[in-house]
Amino acid sequence: MSILLIFLLIATSATLAFGQGTRVGFYQRTCPRAESIVTSAVTSAFRSNSTIAPGLLRMHFHDCFVNGCDASVLIDGPNTEKTGVPNLLLRGFEVIDNAKAQIEAICPGVVSCADILALAARDSVVLTRGITWRVPTGRRDGLVSLASDTDILPGLRDSVTAQRNLFDRKGLSVQDLVALVGGHTIGTAACGTFSHRLQNFTADGGPDPTIAPAFLARLLALCPSGGDPFRRVPLDDGSEGRFDTSFFANLRNARGVLQTDQLLWGDASTRTLVQRFLGVRGSASLNFGVEFGRSMVKMSNIEVKTGTVGEIRRVCTAIN
Repeated sequence: MSILLIFLLIATSATLAFGQGTRVGFYQRTCPRAESIVTSAVTSAFRSNSTIAPGLLRMHFHDCFVNGCDASVLIDGPNTEKTGVPNLLLRGFEVIDNAKAQIEAICPGVVSCADILALAARDSVVLTRGITWRVPTGRRDGLVSLASDTDILPGLRDSVTAQRNLFDRKGLSVQDLVALVGGHTIGTAACGTFSHRLQNFTADGGPDPTIAPAFLARLLALCPSGGDPFRRVPLDDGSEGRFDTSFFANLRNARGVLQTDQLLWGDASTRTLVQRFLGVRGSASLNFGVEFGRSMVKMSNIEVKTGTVGEIRRVCTAIN
């Protein structure tokens, strides 16, 4: 049996277990072109700017962890989730708006923005040479979007315990945590998100001791003291544009960019999973692509709204 077939079986079983009313092929009769339109919109944007892929993946994560996967992160206006500090650097909104407009033109009032975002996140992984998975759909869009609610999102200095507790509250396991953080195999981080690690991190003014010396020198060259805090640095040094396991290899080699990422190697419970994703001898290996897809299915069904709850927005930036 092929790896892809095994993966699809796992994804299907995960949908049944965590779907909460969503299902694969939800729009097969009501708007059969919906998924292909989303794929086309994401592909077109990716060809113009490949950084759109990690942007859409991160946006979906930020949406799901705040009041569930309900597209509340897409709403414009003062004091909405978009204006929350953790969301200020999100990008890719125009891709979702484009896909929504095309779908509304042929299937008005049928396909939710929440589903479009979930599909776009999957397509982003595929475009960066990751494995595909079947996305359960049938979500409805939320009616509330508050900047204050974004405080729940993981912080840049959270301990592994804090990260695990957050994921546990969302019904996600420690394996889901490590797999989903592995999404940092694509994308970049602004210097300002990790500059605190480079100097004055320890009591005597030194850098974070978990950073390999050679990598520290590289980060300091890219993000010098007093430099541009918005300069982007690859989260997966050497393989930023490809969805693979090199991110985990970098953690093993003390080359994690974000403090929260590198801590996964320092904690015994998460280090074991990093090793399994790397296929380290002596541990039961895990296929990262397969497990990432499975965890994405679980995450994409956090507190979803289905049936008559919420609405199907006419445009993704505003409540009807």
